[in-house]
Amino acid sequence: MTLKRVLIAILAGLLVGFLIVPIFIAEASLHIHNRVVPDPHAADYFASRSGAAWEPAEITAEDGVKLLGWFLRPADFNGAAVLLLHGVADTRLGMTGHLDYLLRNGYAALMPDARGHGSSGGDLVTYGLKEARDTAQWARWMGQQPGVARIYGLGESMGAGVLIQSLAYHPGFRAIVAECSFATFEEIAEYRVGRELFPVAARPLVKIATWYSRRRYGVDVMKAAPIAALRGKTTPVLLIHGTADVNIPEQQSRELHDVNPGATVLWEVEGATHVNAMNADP
Repeated sequence: MTLKRVLIAILAGLLVGFLIVPIFIAEASLHIHNRVVPDPHAADYFASRSGAAWEPAEITAEDGVKLLGWFLRPADFNGAAVLLLHGVADTRLGMTGHLDYLLRNGYAALMPDARGHGSSGGDLVTYGLKEARDTAQWARWMGQQPGVARIYGLGESMGAGVLIQSLAYHPGFRAIVAECSFATFEEIAEYRVGRELFPVAARPLVKIATWYSRRRYGVDVMKAAPIAALRGKTTPVLLIHGTADVNIPEQQSRELHDVNPGATVLWEVEGATHVNAMNADP
């Protein structure tokens, strides 16, 4: 084979790869494979540790998707309930680390699986485009439970970004806590692709992946932008971010704080990795 043919073959291979890689990026972002379904015995365990009671929770999203969770109520209930939102590829079980201190201090806790995760329905993960409305609906569900007078939210990673985006739908939170949120999905997508795959080609690969997801699924997750939802809002937001987070850089929470410094407080936890602030600085 001549050098010319070798070069043509290499270029053709690179071109094919450049077109295939974005498809894998899009599919991996939009779907959670090998889902883990939370065992109800886990709810029994966490409730019994604090002398709390629990019940299954269910809502039907605006698009007909069934969303499932657990609602835990402490024996000495103070009238406040907290919605706990997990990160991508996780389930409600990922938020159980917050249960002990919440239940011990009289707070009820609602722990749903996000759409496309765990036991909830839905095939696509949209990073807030649909989940933000789901969250507002869960908030309304909490407010209708007997004895609940105040509702709050706490989210981690994707859950943090979704929680902030839900403010656009007036969920009625007294305040929310967002740990390691992204400011815009587009920024974090380019960061992840650049860090893990192809630094130079990150932007065009993400653009092609976006085009593919729009064409096949009618979804443009690049429009997921907590920073847009936070602008002008008055709900108090505590932003928490570890300085050693390499999954979502702390600059993302700084951007969120800068767009609305009057309603937000930014706590940067020295040395904390992704969603690990509680362990780094209890």
